[in-house]
Amino acid sequence: MDEAMKVRRATYHLYTFTVSKVISTFGSSVYAFGISLYILALTGSAASFALNLICSILPRAVMAPFAGYAADRYPKKVVVILSQTISIVSVGGLLVYSITAGLSLAAIYTATALVSASSMFTSVAFSSAIANLIDPDRIQRAMGFNQSAVAIATIGGPVVGGMLFGFVSIHTFLTIQVAAYSIAVVMEATMDFQLFTRRLKENLTKADKTVRESMKEGIFYVKSNRPVMVIVTVALGVNFFFSALMIGLPFIAVQQLGVKATHFGFIEGMIAGGMLLASVYFSIRKEVKFPLLFAKRGVLSMAVLLSGLGLPLIIELPYPVMVSFYLMLMLTFGITNVFVNTPIGVMIQKEVVEEYRGRVLGIVESMAMAMMPLGYLLFGLLFDLMPAEYVVISSSVCLILMTNYLMRPSVLEEAHPDLAAATQIRSSLQK
Repeated sequence: MDEAMKVRRATYHLYTFTVSKVISTFGSSVYAFGISLYILALTGSAASFALNLICSILPRAVMAPFAGYAADRYPKKVVVILSQTISIVSVGGLLVYSITAGLSLAAIYTATALVSASSMFTSVAFSSAIANLIDPDRIQRAMGFNQSAVAIATIGGPVVGGMLFGFVSIHTFLTIQVAAYSIAVVMEATMDFQLFTRRLKENLTKADKTVRESMKEGIFYVKSNRPVMVIVTVALGVNFFFSALMIGLPFIAVQQLGVKATHFGFIEGMIAGGMLLASVYFSIRKEVKFPLLFAKRGVLSMAVLLSGLGLPLIIELPYPVMVSFYLMLMLTFGITNVFVNTPIGVMIQKEVVEEYRGRVLGIVESMAMAMMPLGYLLFGLLFDLMPAEYVVISSSVCLILMTNYLMRPSVLEEAHPDLAAATQIRSSLQK
């Protein structure tokens, strides 16, 4: 295939990938929110609701390394379509069960766990295939579109899920989910997942390593590649301290400052709004030259914004000003979130060799997901034991110190040799 044909094919992939991602991500968000409302209506129990969340989070954390192995070991297209098909069968099975035997918690929990696990395989395989689907000059645009899909799902999923809960039966709700997943599978089946592959042909059929050996090999690759190791460890820290925001925002705003539920809903929604704005920005701007440096500035900005959560507890603000402050704070937080994720995502696509990309993404996903429940538990206790402003300010300081150490100049210069050269030129000019 000549280069002009490849570029045209990549353009098709770019928009097909985006639409497919929106449909599948949006469908997962609608399912998660809507089925949670059905659980509450069925049982009236917060514990049952929480257990469904566990069934949604735990399989993703456990299966992420296996998803990375599958993405590296088997054709990515097969992994994507097979995992999406499992989601269809899982939701379809719940639909059939609800028609024949009625809805039960055990059936819902099983379907939620299966959908969660299969969506992890889809996500890792699809993410590791972006550099195979899209030409190198448009990877950042693809990552921006990917973040846009997540933001749209975050904003619209609860809205649509709530509407469907209020206006349609559980059977119609599940049928819509099956249809959405099916459309996504049909679109993905038309894509060429080896359009820009750089993997050697002999490695495509290599099957002499066990799952355990392959995973160890992926971990060794991460440890031996310093910039990748930095990305993994920073992702751990950011997700851990992000828990302080997720626990602290409702605790401070609603519990301690008395923000009305309606206004708080808008405050939370501004995070996704900021993500959407930043995603559009990255889809049209030039590629970031020094992604790790760019991400460092984004993490430091997030740390400062985290400390801002406690400002209204220190300085008394009129209610309208306080709500406006939190709206802008969360909008900016959503923007900085994408300013961290997108450059790092592009760097992984370009710098991690194709044979290891799935396992690297699987490790990042697994470690990040594992840190969130630990963070929820720890910060939940801290907010009960200490003044909330102390908790968020201390978390902010810890995140700043961690980032400055892990992303110190020597690490940035190793990841970006051009940055090292530019630094030397500036130093010589100053002398």
